[in-house]
Amino acid sequence: MTLPLPRLAPRTWAAFPGWNPSPAVLAETIDGGQSFRWQRTAEGWTGVWGNSLVDLRQRADRLEWRNLARTPPDPSQTVTRYFGGDRDWPALTDSLPWRSDPHLAQCLAAFPGLRILRQPFGETLLGFLCSATKQIVQIKQMCALLAARHGTEIARHEMAPDSSPLPHRLPSWPELAHIPEADLRACLLGFRARYIAGTARFLTARPGWLEETEALPYPAAKARLLELPGVGEKVADCVLLFGAGQLEAFPVDTWVLKSLARRYGLDHWKPAQVAHFGRTHFGPLAGLAQQYLFAWERKFGGR
Repeated sequence: MTLPLPRLAPRTWAAFPGWNPSPAVLAETIDGGQSFRWQRTAEGWTGVWGNSLVDLRQRADRLEWRNLARTPPDPSQTVTRYFGGDRDWPALTDSLPWRSDPHLAQCLAAFPGLRILRQPFGETLLGFLCSATKQIVQIKQMCALLAARHGTEIARHEMAPDSSPLPHRLPSWPELAHIPEADLRACLLGFRARYIAGTARFLTARPGWLEETEALPYPAAKARLLELPGVGEKVADCVLLFGAGQLEAFPVDTWVLKSLARRYGLDHWKPAQVAHFGRTHFGPLAGLAQQYLFAWERKFGGR
């Protein structure tokens, strides 16, 4: 089991216990399509979720982190949760069917230590509503504009430099409900602005709906998410995998379609069929397998 992070003073670097990924695996985990609010810095990475503002850097023998925000009082708890520190990732990965699946074994070997993040549920929904027909760099740009123009500044510790990147949180769903659709479109959302505005109105009229959905079993949670404007099968599965820790979810995008067509012979299968195959073949941790397949196909699939 991964050890909890120690409490530390603001801006004090501390080792990240139980996880020391390679630079490539760290980048794939935080900047490979699960989340959209990490940026490279001179020392490593800076990321934001909720009111958390965190730096990561790598040394020869360890991964280190530090807190830049004044809140929460004990940032180690939110960082532990965000990085899935309550799960035994080596054991989960070993339980995947890699022994009988040579391609999956190849994917696991290429990205040792890859994790699934556990992001704030509402923010994950917002990020993936921005994702339709867009690449990661474009989704990051949309989220950055939404935060800069409509989110409040994160309370930074007095010792944090004013130039700390990513200083604004994303707007909440009630805040989004009061933003004119034209202003949302000005954040490069295009047709997605309509879906975000509609979802914001839906959620604002139903307090607690997101929290109830996050706590439901996978099938019921997915059915509820599909009620929201602009949420289809892929977006719902992404939100549940990366925002609710539902490892049963198996998002199917272009890369996963390519992977299963090329490596598993599923040519011309529809996304729903591929998703069913994924959950059946890879089992209750299908979403973890999916992330390895996705990462491998993006990096090596053209070879």
